[in-house]
Amino acid sequence: MFCTLIIARFPKYIGVFGFLSMMIFRLPLMLDKKIKFWKLMGSGKNGTFDIKPDLNQWAMLYTMHEASFYIPRFINGYFKFFKCDVKHLILQPTEGHGLWDGKKIFGDLPKQTENEGTVAVLTRATINLNRLQRFWKNVSASASKMSTAPGFILSYGIGEVPWIKQATFSIWQNKANMKAFAYNMQQHADVIKKTRKEKWYKEELFVRFRILQVKGFDNITEAKLLNLRPYDKA
Repeated sequence: MFCTLIIARFPKYIGVFGFLSMMIFRLPLMLDKKIKFWKLMGSGKNGTFDIKPDLNQWAMLYTMHEASFYIPRFINGYFKFFKCDVKHLILQPTEGHGLWDGKKIFGDLPKQTENEGTVAVLTRATINLNRLQRFWKNVSASASKMSTAPGFILSYGIGEVPWIKQATFSIWQNKANMKAFAYNMQQHADVIKKTRKEKWYKEELFVRFRILQVKGFDNITEAKLLNLRPYDKA
């Protein structure tokens, strides 16, 4: 099983067409037999969990049995018509745990592997309504420090339902850097403990990926994402 993540930024002042795409794209995704699971999502500002939405940036995630830069024809045409800046990542799930809408959408994954090199991470949760205030009070401080953590490359805050169903997709130079931020950075480690103790989440998912292909980034960023030296990138 392979995963596609698309981040589409609509030009300034026409973000409303990104909002409309969240309704319009449902039909072509439902009818596409190549796509097994899909989600349309909005984005938060600042590349992580953020209570303020980014109305020009929208996301689409889906799984397929093949690794390719495939976008349903209508959706691809829509992006081109509105001159969107489209970032496209092809990912292979390697390890993780948890459910999305009650399903193991990436199949049965081991919790740990020997996979090294650049790692992409998806953390996603449905927050209990009676824990929303606690979640947003605590998560912002630790999330804001991620961009300055050693080994951090980039991240996107995405979600299906504003403030309730939230996810962060981040990319790190290696697993050691990612773990150092998650478990050694005091504020983030404290948040992880509170999620368990105070039962913030109704459902959660944590998955790591190998990055297979990327498109839409500049050459230097693509080289970092694929764990290449800049001069290895054609």
